[in-house]
Amino acid sequence: MPNHLLTVAPARAVRGALAVPGDKSISHRYVLLGALADGLTDASGLAPGADVTATMACLRALGVRIETPGPGRVRIAGRGRAAFAPPAAPLDAANSGTTMRLLAGILAGCPFETTLTGDASLSRRPMRRVIDPLTAMGARITAADGCAPLTIRGGALRAIAWRSPVASAQVKSCVLLAGLAADGRTSVHEPQPTRDHTERALPVFGGRVDVNELTVAIDGGQALVAPAVALDVPGDPSSAAVWAAAAAALPGSDVRIDGVGLNPRRLGFVAALERLGARIDIATERVRAGEPVGSIRVRHDSHGRTAIAADEVPGVIDELPVLAARAALGGGLEVSGASELRVKESDRIRALVAGLRRLGVDAVERPDGFVIDGRAQPAGGEVDAAGDHRLVMAFALVGLGARGPTTIRGADVVAVSYPAFAADLARLAP
Repeated sequence: MPNHLLTVAPARAVRGALAVPGDKSISHRYVLLGALADGLTDASGLAPGADVTATMACLRALGVRIETPGPGRVRIAGRGRAAFAPPAAPLDAANSGTTMRLLAGILAGCPFETTLTGDASLSRRPMRRVIDPLTAMGARITAADGCAPLTIRGGALRAIAWRSPVASAQVKSCVLLAGLAADGRTSVHEPQPTRDHTERALPVFGGRVDVNELTVAIDGGQALVAPAVALDVPGDPSSAAVWAAAAAALPGSDVRIDGVGLNPRRLGFVAALERLGARIDIATERVRAGEPVGSIRVRHDSHGRTAIAADEVPGVIDELPVLAARAALGGGLEVSGASELRVKESDRIRALVAGLRRLGVDAVERPDGFVIDGRAQPAGGEVDAAGDHRLVMAFALVGLGARGPTTIRGADVVAVSYPAFAADLARLAP
C-alpha cells in the first residue's frame, strides 16, 4: 500500500477459500492469563496486529518473560501477579482499548503505582467505565476527565457486585481480572450478553468462574496455572465477516473461511447477513480450549433489507461497518442503539457515513446509528479511513461493488488487526 493508499477495482465476484488472522480478543486473554499463571504458556495462531503486540510489550515492561519463537507463536513464563515489578516508565497501550482496560484490572491488584498511556485516539476513549468499578474495589486511579493516561495505585482489593451500565466485554473482563486479587466473590451483571472469551479461557488456566445468565462471578485468591498443552488461537470472526459480507453482496460469489472461531457470541453478523440475503453454511469441526472452531461458507442469494436494534448491537459491534457496506451494495440497513460506535478508534458512525456518502452511497447519520439505502450502485471515488482499521475494510468492500475504482487514504491502519488484508483481497477478487 504505497503512500498508505489502497485502490480497489470493481469485481464481478469474490471466490475462494482462506484463513483469517487469529482472534484478537482471545489472543489478548491468552497472553494476559499466561502472565498471571504459574508456568510456561505456549500459544500459536496469535493475532498478528499491533494491538496484541502492545499487550506483550506492556507485560514485558512489568517483568514478564515473553518469547516469540516464530510468527504468531508465543511462550510466556508466568510467575503470578506477585512477580510483576513496577515498570521504569509508563506502559504504552498504543491504540488498544483491550490492552488498557484489561491490564487496568490486573494492575489494580498490584501493590505499586503504574501509569497506562496510549495514542491520541485511545486517549479520547472512555475509561470511566473501568475506573469506577476498580475504584469501588479499593484501587486509587487518577485520570483527566475519565480518559487516559491512567495512573493506578493498586494493592489489596475488596470484592464487589458490579452492575455494569454498558454492555462491554472489556469492562466485564477488567472486573473479573481484578476480582482474582480481591478478598471474596466479585460479580459483574451486564445489561446484555457480550463476548465470553474470558469466561471460557479462565478454566483453561485452572480458574473457576460461575455464569448465571447475565451475571458472571469469580472468587478471589485463585492461583492460575499454565495449560499442560499448547493453545491454538482460532481465526477472528470479525475478520471473517469482511469476506462473508463481500460474498453476500456480489452475485456469483462463493467464499469459505476455514479455521475460524465459531463462538455463538461472535456470530451475530451471520444472522444479519442472512436477513440481507446471504446463503451461509457453518460447520463446527472441533472445540479448542472451550472455543468452537470450524468453517463458514457464504454465497449471494438476494438483496434484503433489515434493521439492527440495541439488543442485537453488542453481538455485532465490530461488524457493523461491513454490514453497512454489504447493505450499500444492495438492500438496506437501519441501525439504532449503537452509540458505542462513537467511542471506538474513530467516531465510527460519523466517519462511516461520511465515507460512504463520498463513495456515492445513500447513507444517513443518526445519533445512535445510521440508515443505509443500497438501491443505487455506489460510484466509487476517494475516501479517508479516519485512522480506523474497520473502516478500511468496509470501504474496500464497497469498492468491490462500485461502478469505478475506490481509493482509501490511510489504509495502512488496517495492520492493527489484519496486516495481510490487501493481499487476501487481491486473491479473492483478482
